[in-house]
Amino acid sequence: MPVYKAPLRDVKFLMHELLDAPAQLAKMPFYAENDTADGDLMNQVLEEAARFVEGELLPLNAVGDQEGCVRHDDGSVTTPTGFKAAYNKYRAAGWTALDADPAFGGQGMPHLVSNVLVEMMNSTNVAWSMYPGLSHGAYSALHAVGSEELKAIYLPKIVSGEWTGTMCLTEPHAGTDLGIIRTKATANADGSYAISGTKIFISAGEHDLTPNIVHLVLARLEGSPEGTKGISLFLVPKFLVNEDGSIGERNGVVCGSLEHKMGIHGNATALLNFDGATGYLVGEINKGMNHMFIMMNAARLGTGLQGLGIGETAYQNALAYAKDRTQMRHEPRVNPAENADPIIVHPDVRRMLLTGKAYTEAGRAMAMWLALSIDTEHHHPDEAARKEAADLVALLTPIAKAFMTDNGFNIAVQSQQVFGGHGYIREWGMEQYVRDARIGQIYEGTNGIQSLDLLGRKVLMDGGKKLQKLAATLQTFIEENEGDDDLASMLDQLGKAANQLGSLTMVVGQKAMSGPEGADEVNAVAVDYLRFFGHVVYGYLWARMAKIAHAKIAAGQDRDGFYLAKVQTAQFYFAKLFPETKALAATIKAGNESLAVDDRMFGLERALVGA
Repeated sequence: MPVYKAPLRDVKFLMHELLDAPAQLAKMPFYAENDTADGDLMNQVLEEAARFVEGELLPLNAVGDQEGCVRHDDGSVTTPTGFKAAYNKYRAAGWTALDADPAFGGQGMPHLVSNVLVEMMNSTNVAWSMYPGLSHGAYSALHAVGSEELKAIYLPKIVSGEWTGTMCLTEPHAGTDLGIIRTKATANADGSYAISGTKIFISAGEHDLTPNIVHLVLARLEGSPEGTKGISLFLVPKFLVNEDGSIGERNGVVCGSLEHKMGIHGNATALLNFDGATGYLVGEINKGMNHMFIMMNAARLGTGLQGLGIGETAYQNALAYAKDRTQMRHEPRVNPAENADPIIVHPDVRRMLLTGKAYTEAGRAMAMWLALSIDTEHHHPDEAARKEAADLVALLTPIAKAFMTDNGFNIAVQSQQVFGGHGYIREWGMEQYVRDARIGQIYEGTNGIQSLDLLGRKVLMDGGKKLQKLAATLQTFIEENEGDDDLASMLDQLGKAANQLGSLTMVVGQKAMSGPEGADEVNAVAVDYLRFFGHVVYGYLWARMAKIAHAKIAAGQDRDGFYLAKVQTAQFYFAKLFPETKALAATIKAGNESLAVDDRMFGLERALVGA
């Protein structure tokens, strides 16, 4: 069975030394008054979380992969052995309520803490983690825009984990283009709505972990405008709820089938048929996309944490194997009396391991920075601070989703490669990590969609204002540390790349306004642009971490080599990974020209796509 130990030492370094989180959270009355900003308390919570995921979720990962979920003739679904028992323990320990509003039974812990819990859950069992993960997204949307009546009925049940939630967006013909969904909503005399249609790819859409499931469903009211402007959001429970809060009769929603997938077999990815199901409007009519984005953004961040979590556990297993596996000789010899040395001494193996370590630790730094920014956005008493944090969250969310899942899959593949032929065999568990990691790049908006969101909506749409704020933060850091010999090379590379990001943005922006072909220019470079941007963010965070580590080493506070490892991993990142920005700059400048090939290359006639 694969191994995993929660990276608590790194988490505490980021929480206390990089982010100074307890001091920042103490400025927010919500946390100060609830006594949840205390650093020791956060440490204790995460230590207990580590024990739970290591003891309860990790042993079920292979079980869930091998057994999968089973749909029965009546549409009910049974989850793999042990999943329900683990969920009941998760509920009993209060993890479902960790960062939820105390007004609905939550514990009011910072999002920063729950963010780390989610990473650890994804490291140990990503398929299981999706059941409570989707519930948290449903909680967020309902808490933000639901009516007081709906919140009173459903939020305490979701917060306690007694019921779970889903989000039901796409349909067989629609994919990402939600403006063409066909699910209909018809007003009933009692103020409810009849929902009819089919939704696909519904993670945790049907299961046996809880007696009720709360579906948040996008549908179009009769007479509403076409496209996304005519979509509304509805709450559709699996079972209706009686006036006393107990579960009533079965609603008109049934699991028609389960998808047979490449990975995440332990999660029930369902096709749901809504046949006149009773639903309740959430928020305003025709504002469904705006409301669902609350849930979708939470899911995008959660997906980024899937990439981070799988990357961490894949790296840990590759490292353990590389220290134990002996193959080939090395000079000088490590084991002179043996006929082979441990493969960890070979440079190419170290390259793969360091790639995993560098991307994972920078990803964790970004995820925790982003989580603290979400806490600031929601709870800081100063409006300007909330606005600054909201802009940063908006800018970094597509990067967190796409860059972290791309890197997570890459780490899983590289870690599998460390195992050689054994990595291709099920018993070692590495091939499952590769399969499970692959979905992160696809769902919650493919990484191509995230790239378009970043470049088109988050950067160009506001004239680069959010980007300029981040650029100012980077420039301030560089100027403050000018003359620091330990950081000189890193700051030089970071400064040049940050400046180039600005110039590339201007080039793409000018092309985008050049005429009808402008949209194609943005589309053609968006993926490379996001990856370039991701490297700049990671480079900034590695430089900050290296600065702290150098100071600790100079003060004689590095007895276990933790800070030396930070410095050397930062150096590896800038030497071996950050230079990818040079190639990305070239492909961004190349634009759409090389993609505008004759359509006959693809077997198309020009008339099919227009002149």
